[in-house]
Amino acid sequence: MVKFAVLGCGRIGRMHALNLARHPRAELAYVYDVVGDAAAATADATGARRAGAIDDILAAAEVEAVLIASSTDTHLDLLVRAVEAGKAVLCEKPIDLDLAKVDASWERIRDRDATVMVGFNRRFDPSFKALRERIQAGEVGPLEQVVITSRDPGPPPVAYIKASGGLFRDMTIHDFDMARYLMGDMAAVHATGANLVDPAIEEAGDIDAAMVTLVAKSGALCQISNSRRCAYGYDQRVEAFGAKGMLQAGNQRPTTLSFWGAAATEAKDPVLNFFVERYTPAYNAEIDHFVDCVEQGTAPLAGYRDGREALRLADAALESMRTGATVRLD
Repeated sequence: MVKFAVLGCGRIGRMHALNLARHPRAELAYVYDVVGDAAAATADATGARRAGAIDDILAAAEVEAVLIASSTDTHLDLLVRAVEAGKAVLCEKPIDLDLAKVDASWERIRDRDATVMVGFNRRFDPSFKALRERIQAGEVGPLEQVVITSRDPGPPPVAYIKASGGLFRDMTIHDFDMARYLMGDMAAVHATGANLVDPAIEEAGDIDAAMVTLVAKSGALCQISNSRRCAYGYDQRVEAFGAKGMLQAGNQRPTTLSFWGAAATEAKDPVLNFFVERYTPAYNAEIDHFVDCVEQGTAPLAGYRDGREALRLADAALESMRTGATVRLD
């Protein structure tokens, strides 16, 4: 039984806390949030204790693992402190917004042989996982093209936008990781962005729509399409193409029912509305995998380097959008 603490009890932290409380091989010992009411509500919902301070959690010998779901600007500091306190860490993405700080922190903790996992939950989605396995089995031949579509049902609050690091570091970062998960490391990035959804996002200095082209070191191409608005729900699709054919992982719906009538044919339920509903199985599998890693001392599927490389691609996309040039990666 791995004893956990959750740092951050907002929407994603509360979801993780509930998943940990239900996990047969995990025990949620503590929760913490700077917003006392959020921590108290999560503690009440899970039966965990509400910690008075982060230092209390890091000093607790019984806590073996820390799940970091606090605001982005706190991720890296908490990750380093937890590793130095001897804890395994599962940290939500991104680990930071500053690549230099990410590299400097790695030099600080790299020799501690700690279990550090980054929350790229989409690697654990059953459909995306199966797609990768079938690519690796050679079903479509050598991979030539990947198309990733990721569109939110609506934009987040502007206050969130201002603290998020921007669309590439906050939203597209999942797609950058998915591209690496399917294709390996990248050689070049070209990105364009636009403001088509909400003028307040442009006023906050960010974009709300983007198209990114990646060139993998293998030579294969990837196209990523993002939007902060999607009228039909949470649009999450991946297509992988090669000489032998194509694999597609499509959107999820509440049921498989379809209606045929005079007004419409093959009318189906709307796609699931947002990430919590869409990726519930993936989040559960992510926790299960992390518990395995802690118990067995094995390396996680999405580690610190994966977090670093996804951020590097986000930075390259931002540079490409600003300059109009393709950014080549060493």
